[in-house]
Amino acid sequence: MALENKPNEIYIKRVYDAPVATVWDAWTDPEQVKHWWGPRGFTLTTYSKELKPGGIWHYTMHGPDGVDYPNWTVYHEVEPCAKLVYDHGGNEDRPPLFRVTVLFSESDGKTTMEMTMALPTAEEAAATRKFVKEAGGNATWDRLAEYLSETQQGQPSFVINRSFPAPVDLVFKMWTDPVHLAQWQPPAGFDMKFLRADIQAGNSCFFRMSNDSGVTFFARFDYQEITPPSRIVYIQRFCDEAENIARHPALPEFPAAMKTTVVFAAEGEQATRVTITSETLENATTQEIQSFVNERPGMTLGWTGSFDKLEKLVGTAGEEV
Repeated sequence: MALENKPNEIYIKRVYDAPVATVWDAWTDPEQVKHWWGPRGFTLTTYSKELKPGGIWHYTMHGPDGVDYPNWTVYHEVEPCAKLVYDHGGNEDRPPLFRVTVLFSESDGKTTMEMTMALPTAEEAAATRKFVKEAGGNATWDRLAEYLSETQQGQPSFVINRSFPAPVDLVFKMWTDPVHLAQWQPPAGFDMKFLRADIQAGNSCFFRMSNDSGVTFFARFDYQEITPPSRIVYIQRFCDEAENIARHPALPEFPAAMKTTVVFAAEGEQATRVTITSETLENATTQEIQSFVNERPGMTLGWTGSFDKLEKLVGTAGEEV
């Protein structure tokens, strides 16, 4: 969601914990880009790539359902570590769908990526925004964050972003007030009941989730940091009903505990971007790490369902929340 973008434009901004040269290489090296480009579950085959004005990147995206999506990217501007301008979605038989401008900048060792997709009309931009959301295309930029974490820091991670049409104070409150948290955080079909709720740094909450099919599990959030209205850090632990450490009832090899960092960033006065990063702990086993990596598509699905509920909640909450 842009701050001042035109009606026919789609704007995306991300900050990556890596130098700009590293992010640029991840974008432009075919051997690296294949590890993160596209929605979760997609793979990539590059046939040729000429990174220069007038050059073409010819590739095919392979969907998890076996459907192939041939693509041509035609470059118009290439400024190393600073700027890319290209046409996306065309090929020999059809014109490009839109023009993309990507700006890269570095500050304190971190890279800000700002992407603008310009479409012919506002209606086409709205339709493309809806299609990208439904197809999970925004996960591409989350996958890039995961790739950089794994290659630069040796730390497997799960990343997901979402922009909400509400001021940052309101969105932050939805994470720290147990009454509101229980309304949106449970996976689809589940209810959440707090057995203890002390949401502040150094304390914890303990809760039960259950559905109509008889599935029940317990978990605890141990809060390490709560900095209003910008950041929450907690350790999530699966438990039994007596609050003893346990395993996920359906995923016995999934880590019993993991660290989650939630960052809230204002996008103007009436919008907030939430970035969630989950990581395994230092004592995670090889099996647990592999299960964590394998379950990232499921984690995306779960958080997306929760975010859909949160988006509706903040959209109707108004000043009464």
